[in-house]
Amino acid sequence: MKEKANVSGLVPEATIPTVADANPTRRKLIQGIGSASILSLIDPMVKAGAWAAGSDAPEKTDVKVSFIALTDCSSVVMANHLGLDKKYGVKIIPTKEASWAAIRDKLVNGENDMSHILYGLVYGLQMGIGGQQKDMSILMSLNNNGQAITLSKALYQKGVSDGASLKVLMDKEKRDYTFAQTFPTGTHAMWLYYWLANYGINPFKDAKIITVPPPQMVANMRSGNMDGYCVGEPWNARAIIDGIGFTAITTQAIWQDHPEKALGTTSDFAKKYPNTCRAVTTAILEAGKYIDSSTSNKHATAEVVSAPSFVNTDVAVIQDRMMGRYNNGIGKTWDDPQAMKFYNDGLATFPYLSDGMWFMTQHKRWGLLKEHPDYLAVAKKVNNIAIYKDAATASKTPLPKSDMRSSKLFDGVVWNGSNPAAYADSFKIKA
Repeated sequence: MKEKANVSGLVPEATIPTVADANPTRRKLIQGIGSASILSLIDPMVKAGAWAAGSDAPEKTDVKVSFIALTDCSSVVMANHLGLDKKYGVKIIPTKEASWAAIRDKLVNGENDMSHILYGLVYGLQMGIGGQQKDMSILMSLNNNGQAITLSKALYQKGVSDGASLKVLMDKEKRDYTFAQTFPTGTHAMWLYYWLANYGINPFKDAKIITVPPPQMVANMRSGNMDGYCVGEPWNARAIIDGIGFTAITTQAIWQDHPEKALGTTSDFAKKYPNTCRAVTTAILEAGKYIDSSTSNKHATAEVVSAPSFVNTDVAVIQDRMMGRYNNGIGKTWDDPQAMKFYNDGLATFPYLSDGMWFMTQHKRWGLLKEHPDYLAVAKKVNNIAIYKDAATASKTPLPKSDMRSSKLFDGVVWNGSNPAAYADSFKIKA
């Protein structure tokens, strides 16, 4: 029986085995390097530049980076698979977890060093919501776009194809409508709430909201536990292939090039191991550049991450939407130039302060935060732009002109971080 919880509480999830290199011979070799250290493995040009005189060598060389079975873990996986981590003197150990609650707990208690993590989850921890308060650090954004809202085929059979027709049905047929997100303060929760509210549906008054780990979404919809959900790929595509759901909207249609997953760690870890953080960030930047650079590289990436130790699904389920080839499951197909981006010349990876601030405005909108925080001050504390810029220099990643950016969401509302309190209070539907 799969456990789930409503938005007010979290149910601990069972963890699953980690993916680690347990080769004892290699481990002894690394330990035996001694005074020469793992620096001897680093690309000579990198050592001569970023790690001048060896003074900036990674303080910790084996780094456990946890992840959830989602397509957007790809740059973390590929940084290790391609040996880009070794190039910068570290060994990324991709560590698979079963739920975002497990990701949170093992990151905060130090069992894992860093994580592929929901942007909003990091800010929730920083603000003491969605978990015990813990000072956090976002080293980079891992991707933009590539999530979706899936509705059940049962709704489609009653005339629902989008948000407007969902509202019509909910007004006409009164019952409990259940929608799932993956973590109460996370990205999927915020996309789902924003979308529902745009059509006059209050997610907390007009529906029941539950929390379900990403890999369990399809099974829960198949068993009739929900009417819809918001999750990352490939679990939207999987519902279509299995004939149980359809894509009502992609998240890039809600907010083009929106922030999604981040590379997160605790503030304590970032302060203790700054060179390690820079090395891991640099390797993942290069992995993102590799993925985005060609269709053949995306295909190769899909082949790798589809394995049971990572996403554990058919290659085609991952590959099509990674390539931007969309089928909504109810007759519409299209090529989406705004599909998941892992690099985009650095625009998909820069930890914009305004991105972090946006999640706090939505946390305030939905009553998760009771008072307005100092939005900019918190974002400057969490988003570790200094480490990112060092990693960008090492990987030759272009930097944007500003630490803030402006975006127009699908409702026509512009977000630029200039007046976050007024923005958070401006929505007609809120807690």
